[in-house]
Parts: sequence; structure tokens; C-alpha cells
Amino acid sequence: MTLDFQLVLLRRMADHNPELVDEARRTLGASIGEMREANKRWQAMVRSPRTRGAAARYRSVLGEPESVVPRKLGDAECEARRWALPLWPDLRFEVLVGPDGAVWNEWLVRAPGAAPATPRTLDDLTPWSCTVDEVARAFPPARPLEGTAPTRWGLAFTAPDQDGVPHDMVAEFTWGLLQRTAQVR
Repeated sequence: MTLDFQLVLLRRMADHNPELVDEARRTLGASIGEMREANKRWQAMVRSPRTRGAAARYRSVLGEPESVVPRKLGDAECEARRWALPLWPDLRFEVLVGPDGAVWNEWLVRAPGAAPATPRTLDDLTPWSCTVDEVARAFPPARPLEGTAPTRWGLAFTAPDQDGVPHDMVAEFTWGLLQRTAQVR
């Protein structure tokens, strides 16, 4: 099931980076048809009237989390449940689950102990190189933007080019992983 879930993540990323997705799909030994079918099964499970909650769905698809860590977001308490995915060994799929079992967020984050991405200039912001959190920390004060789909996020920030000239930028993320950047005109 982990293979299918990775294909689901890739399916949404294909909108921005089809070449990277094709390479990753081949690494997983899956065809385009298998990726489509995995996504179709995922969508059917998500939309099923008999569906379990999202937290239970992730556990049924990915198994027991590699780690479950209490987390505090402001005054709210939740659990950060993380799973390893072979395609991205330095990342973990993280699901934030509230006290009532509701999923608050679901995305890729840097794995504990893995070297974090530390972008310093625009040249460092290549597809799949950074997570939302890493870009926000590198270029404060980053401002979150509404994504174009439930699994997409955006950030507005200012970052220097290689000559140190600052540029107002927007970054787009899918499942928490950087897909592309664009200069604000």
C-alpha cells in the first residue's frame, strides 16, 4: 500500500513537474496506468460514504506510524504522526491529528536527523528541494497563501538572487514539497 500512496502523491505533483514524476515513477517500477489506478482507488476511498476518518485511512494505508509525537500549535494540542516513504528517504509524511481525531494537516516534512534544506538564494529553490517549513524559515517573514487544491500550499516571501538583489516571490508546494517559484510582478 505504501507504493500506491507514493503514486497518489506523485499524481498531484505531476501537474507541476511531470519529468520529475516520471523519473520517480520509474524508480518505483510503476507505469503511468498504475499511477492513475492508485489515484483512482485513493479518490474512491476518500469519497466513499462508508469511509473511515482521514487519520484511520492513513493508518490503514501506511500502517503504524514510525513516530507519534505530541505537538502544541498555539493553545491547541495535537499529535504529529509520521511515516517513512522509500521514495523520499530524507522526508516523512506527517499527519497532524487533533484531540477529536480530526486531521488538521497532511504533508511531507524533513525527517528527524536528516540534514535540513537551507536555501539562501533563489538558485537554491529547485523543485523537490525544500519543504514549506524550510522555505518559510529561510526567508522570513514568509506569508502563507491559499493553495489551488486541498494538497497545495503557497508562500509569499522575499529572497535574494545570487547577486544579493532581493525579489518578491511566490512558491507553490504540493503535499508540502516545493514544486515551483515565480517572481511577483
